[in-house]
Amino acid sequence: MTRPAITTLDMLLIAIAIAALPLAYQQLWGPNYRGTEVNILVTGQENQRHSLLRNQTLTVNGKLGDSVIRIKNGKAAFINSPCANKQCIHSGWLDRNGDTTACLPNRITLSVVGNGIARYDSVNF
Repeated sequence: MTRPAITTLDMLLIAIAIAALPLAYQQLWGPNYRGTEVNILVTGQENQRHSLLRNQTLTVNGKLGDSVIRIKNGKAAFINSPCANKQCIHSGWLDRNGDTTACLPNRITLSVVGNGIARYDSVNF
């Protein structure tokens, strides 16, 4: 006697998995909470916190030299850095709670903090 390729239990499990997808999406990637502050961490120095509501350009001294961080319209980004590959600059503008980028050669980390649940993308970490 041969078994069917897909059993009733298989169909039930597939239906449950499909029904659970919207809930998983909601929990992992939504809602998007806007950040209120940016936390700048430099190895060996005290953390700096700056409001995302105040437009400003900051010069932060790291291991290799000065990195320039701009805060504008509720977003923060590396604008210039002395590192070789400029990955920190290519990360772009950060504005959501939990958004993080770093200039590893210069040992500077930039993180957005705010109210609510931080949003993390496992593809990026």
